[in-house]
Amino acid sequence: MQENKVIAAKPKLSSLQIFNMSAGFFGIQFGFALQNGNASRILQTFGADVEHLSLFWLAAPLTGMIVQPIIGYYSDRTWNRFGRRRPYFLVGAILTAIALILMPNAGAMASFLPPIIIGAGMLMIMDASINVAMEPFRALVGDKLPEEQRSFGFSMQTFLIGAGAISGSWLPYIFSEYLGASKVAAAGQVPHNVIYSFYAGAAILLLTILWTVLNTKEYPPEEMALYHAAEPETEEQKGVLSILTDFSNMPLTMKQLGLVQFFSWFALFSMWVFTTPAIAQHIYKVLPGDTSSVKFADAGNWVAFLFGIYNGVSALYALILPAIARATSKKIAHAFSLIAGGAGLLSIYFISNPDHLIFSMIGIGLAWGSILSMPYAILSGAIPARKMGVYMGIFNFFITMPQIVNGLFGGLIVKEFYHGEAIYAIVLAGIFMILGAVSVLYIQNGQDK
Repeated sequence: MQENKVIAAKPKLSSLQIFNMSAGFFGIQFGFALQNGNASRILQTFGADVEHLSLFWLAAPLTGMIVQPIIGYYSDRTWNRFGRRRPYFLVGAILTAIALILMPNAGAMASFLPPIIIGAGMLMIMDASINVAMEPFRALVGDKLPEEQRSFGFSMQTFLIGAGAISGSWLPYIFSEYLGASKVAAAGQVPHNVIYSFYAGAAILLLTILWTVLNTKEYPPEEMALYHAAEPETEEQKGVLSILTDFSNMPLTMKQLGLVQFFSWFALFSMWVFTTPAIAQHIYKVLPGDTSSVKFADAGNWVAFLFGIYNGVSALYALILPAIARATSKKIAHAFSLIAGGAGLLSIYFISNPDHLIFSMIGIGLAWGSILSMPYAILSGAIPARKMGVYMGIFNFFITMPQIVNGLFGGLIVKEFYHGEAIYAIVLAGIFMILGAVSVLYIQNGQDK
């Protein structure tokens, strides 16, 4: 049997190189933020009831659960003149850009199918495409960076995610308040400020992905072999069905992180789906079913702006999070961040002035910044190097499953138990975020006590 040993130390990269390899995340999150801040609004405009929103949002976790492990598996085994991960960045970006352009124009295609069906279909295509582009970025950090730089690598991605999300979240507000685009439209139509924002998101996504593709070199297979221990192939590891084998053999650290991810992403899904109707009803006093009034438009625009705030906080927090993790531990840093997020979500219930919601977003931003980096930093040292892509994809299962559970039952809970008052879904999200913080402390990881 060949001795397992690392032949050479993986070279450290400069901050600029790490920025270049993650720049595409800015564009991905720009588009993702437009989706998060406006999809519920668009779907309600096309006729979706508030209790059905979570069902439409199931498109995201369902496509992620299927797409990410498969893309991870094949990107682990891809090598051509474009590289290993970069071909997937580019294909995913093109498909996402098309969906961004088509989704707010679903009403124009009503002669083929009802707008709500077309809008939901575009949401699914957008989610699938974002997953194609996003998963290889996580694996690229494991490919390119030595262990001591990975926390910084994931934090750089989080910074760019936050920066992209600020821009994407605020763009509809900027278009309406400063560039003269209308923020209201006739019933069944999407306002111009949202449509123009989606067009801009498509262009920015393509440009930033191209920046990463053109400015990042990947290690070819023979060079990668110099940096990682030899890992013998076994028969059950061959073929795409080996994903099931890898899933059953996942490291203990991944299983323990799974519970943390369940609580965290259940809370995030509730926030993304129900914040607009919750704030519209609870703070702006918008009547149920009203999707065309100025108050509803103001609530939707303000939620998009608030989402920019929490993403801005996460971007700044990502810069200091590695230092916090070094001073304490990755687990302590993540637990603290999730507690802050839970407090932020719970505080929304007690706020009556929309301006004060900015303070809630600070806590949510700390949690979001940590959720996007610390679990991956904890995990990356516990999985085999040659399976970095597939295991990062499998790890996405623990992100998608809580969203699927929430999507199936969240709307029903709002309707039957909360009597249509979406604010209580936000309260439950806060509780779950705090439970996630408690779960972090029970992770057993030899590299991070």
